[in-house]
Amino acid sequence: MLLETKISRRAFLQTTGALTFAFTFAGKATHALAQEGAAKFNAWVSIAPDGTITVMMPAAEMGQGSLTALPLILAEELDADWSKVTTQYAPPIPKIYGNYHPLFAGAMLTAASVSTPGYWMSMRMGGAQARRVLLDNVAQQWGVPVGELSTEPSMVVHQASGRKISYGEVIKFAKVPETPPQITEADLKKPAQFRLIGRADIPRTDVPSKTNGSAKYGIDVRLPGMLYASVLEAPYDGAKAAEVNSDAAMKVSGVKKVLSLPFGVAVLADSVHAANKGRRALKVKWDGGGNPNASFDSEKALAEYASHARDPNANAMTWFEKGDAKSALAGAAKTLQAEYSSVHCYHAQMEPMNCVARVAADGQSAEVWTGTQSTALAAFVASNVLKTTPDKIRVHQHLLGGGYGRRIWPDAVAQAVVLANITKEPVKLILTREDDLTAARPRPMTYHVMKAGFDGGGNLVAWHHRLAAENVDAVAAPPRFKATGGKDIIGWRGLEEPFYAVPNILADAVREQRGVRVHAWRGIGAGYNKFAAESFLDEIAAATGKDPLALRLELTRDHPRAQAVIKAVAEMAQWGKPRGKDRALGIAFSDYHESFSAGIAEISLDRKTGKIKVHDYWIAGDAGIVVQPENAHAQLESAVVYGLSSALTEELTYKDGAVQQSNFHDYQLMRMSDMPLIHTKVIVTDNAPTGLGELGVPTVAPAIGNAVFKLTGKRLRQLPMSASRVSATLKT
Repeated sequence: MLLETKISRRAFLQTTGALTFAFTFAGKATHALAQEGAAKFNAWVSIAPDGTITVMMPAAEMGQGSLTALPLILAEELDADWSKVTTQYAPPIPKIYGNYHPLFAGAMLTAASVSTPGYWMSMRMGGAQARRVLLDNVAQQWGVPVGELSTEPSMVVHQASGRKISYGEVIKFAKVPETPPQITEADLKKPAQFRLIGRADIPRTDVPSKTNGSAKYGIDVRLPGMLYASVLEAPYDGAKAAEVNSDAAMKVSGVKKVLSLPFGVAVLADSVHAANKGRRALKVKWDGGGNPNASFDSEKALAEYASHARDPNANAMTWFEKGDAKSALAGAAKTLQAEYSSVHCYHAQMEPMNCVARVAADGQSAEVWTGTQSTALAAFVASNVLKTTPDKIRVHQHLLGGGYGRRIWPDAVAQAVVLANITKEPVKLILTREDDLTAARPRPMTYHVMKAGFDGGGNLVAWHHRLAAENVDAVAAPPRFKATGGKDIIGWRGLEEPFYAVPNILADAVREQRGVRVHAWRGIGAGYNKFAAESFLDEIAAATGKDPLALRLELTRDHPRAQAVIKAVAEMAQWGKPRGKDRALGIAFSDYHESFSAGIAEISLDRKTGKIKVHDYWIAGDAGIVVQPENAHAQLESAVVYGLSSALTEELTYKDGAVQQSNFHDYQLMRMSDMPLIHTKVIVTDNAPTGLGELGVPTVAPAIGNAVFKLTGKRLRQLPMSASRVSATLKT
């Protein structure tokens, strides 16, 4: 029996369509703070009489190490004994716990590798304020000038008298002022004074539980009496379940309800097995209702993207400009043009989307258990579903089994809350891998037209990078998209070329509108934009008879940090060393949020099958001050793996508006047997941290493509560089 609901598609889409990176709201914390008797020094830290230090954690832990790195930053300025530091997830209050990196402007969000840079000063100030209060209290208690006091790990010290007192003991008499003491940047430690930051012997706090199996992810949550939900997801936004035959589903033992909803058809049951079996038994016919999404065909659309990117009269918006590239191209002694493209990519996070929701009887408050990249966004969308306020939503944050941008969008939260509100019972929603793919929020498909101009001496004097793609911000952050006049802050990242000494540069973009639910994906726009740019730069090197390494060093001559990573990776890979006739090296450079990386790939090629084999990949990265050196290497390695997989095998295609792949048998991820040796070098500087988590992605694809050109003389122009595409290219 199919149960009708009173939720309209329009209302549901309005609820989820209101989401944005840039929202803020006021609200009260719903989480209890630390131990009883603890002194709360500010929004970030409290200390208990037993010396336990609780640091509020504003970011998600999805394997990138933020659960260790951010508290470590605060502990450094607090001069804390690291063994006494624990963490608690901060409540979803962006006005207090927002990330003030320019990319987020106060949103409470974990993405784009900017958690460490975005919270760098907040965490340091929070720790320094607490330390100052401790010192002030001890100075008053002991009757000594505060200037005579210093600190050691979790101890206040008076060197003149030899007295010491633990932070826990101070708490017993401490008075915390209503207004935190004023701390300036000059009051903070200099890098040479760091005791915790930069130490290689401090392990990540999340690893032990992940190793012994005790780690709790959203998918592990169980509540007494909860129902299990499986959703046959709508193939695209706007699709309506016009005909639903639920008879077979209702005959499955354990199935309780079948609900037709704006986002798909849900099956509720008393077990995961029953819910999934019932979902597989559904027979549904979808109606596109004249929605243009229903006719989207990615192969046909790519040809249209190409036409728009080539059109000199296309409505293109400027993203980055230096000099007058169009005039310089028109007056150039010689020009070069090339085209590149990339397909949609699925996030392929190992933990499928899930959420547990429990709604109060009056429907005005709720609790949700999930792993999300934005607890504030989860609270916001849940409150919109219930037509209440975000402070009435308690979000229980969990470890994320992979995020990469997919867990920003809280569609699983919205769906679980809708179902829990209808049933008034706790509901655990778990998408199958098939439904996770159907509900994909992929990286956009792109087309690039590249143009370069040279003077009479063969010098590069003009550069024009034109991108055609759907705009991620238009889908993921509509208010920001509107506020910037239609700029795609996410999808256009990497089009800019601020570190190459080309006098005339233009980067612009043509917006495509096809209704695909595009979203942020690891490396965001730099993943495909640098593929086109760095591959084209190799073409320029070949056309002008220059070594690719020498050309990059020539163009970055005014930027020492960029030069340093390029020189480092060249030394690591022994760039000038002859390789065998069946091996070749390719190089690429990328900046990313003021971080720098350079990568070199060594490849061979099976000319019969077209399969590329990457044997070694070297990468050097500079992200300023490194909080955790070992984790920095792990982050570079992880990003390289992600870059390799998307460069060589990953491909999401659409027909009639729907994703054509259904699981990992036809959405091909890189296998362990194909993994190269990855060699990393982290260059530490005294610059403020600028982010590492995605830095390794942008250089991988162009380095591989450039190596293939060196080996074969053929240029690969589309991602992924699959065996079939390579074979077709070799035949041209």
